[in-house]
Amino acid sequence: MNKQAIAEAVQGVLGGTKADAERAVETVFDSIAEALKRGDDVSVAGFGIFSAKMRAARTARNPRTGESIQVQAMRVPKFKAGKGLKDAVK
Repeated sequence: MNKQAIAEAVQGVLGGTKADAERAVETVFDSIAEALKRGDDVSVAGFGIFSAKMRAARTARNPRTGESIQVQAMRVPKFKAGKGLKDAVK
């Protein structure tokens, strides 16, 4: 399933135009991304929690050349599934 399929499902439930459904889906994803950029958590009851965590700096190896390179510390997105989602997938 991709963003287009989600937009079609939203249109099927809410009606309206396809463009309105696509804007609604895009707004949800943009809102989640903006909150994570600010360092906030996004909690969706029954679905899960989106958060951003810091990954420490480390030394990695280029698999092609074998050369060691330094990877900077960075924030990465994280998702923890909620009970409702876990039960639905079982």
